[in-house]
Amino acid sequence: MQDLVNELNQYRHNLNKAIEELKKRGQVKAKTERDYRVELSKEILRLRAEGIPVTIINDLARGNEKIANLKMERDIAESLYESNMQYIYSCKINIDIVQKQIEAERKGE
Repeated sequence: MQDLVNELNQYRHNLNKAIEELKKRGQVKAKTERDYRVELSKEILRLRAEGIPVTIINDLARGNEKIANLKMERDIAESLYESNMQYIYSCKINIDIVQKQIEAERKGE
C-alpha cells in the first residue's frame, strides 16, 4: 500500500511540474505565433509594394527563408506545447488508476 501512495505522490509531483512547464511553453507558443504573423505580414506588404502579382504573393512570402524559419519555430513550439498537454493527460490517468488501486486495497479487493 505504501508503494502505491509513493507512486501516487510521484505522479502528483510530476503533474505539478508539467503544469508549470505548460505555462512556459504556452508563452513561447504565443510569442512564436506573433513573430511569425508579424514578419509574414511585413513580407506580404513588401512584395505588394514591389508589384508582385497577388496570386503568388502568399507562396513567395512563405518561401522566404526568414519566414519559413519563423514558421518552423512556431510549429516546434506548438508541438512541444501539445506534447506537454499529452503528458499532463497521462499523469491524470495514472493518478486515477493508482487512486483506484489504493481504494481496492483498502476495501480488501
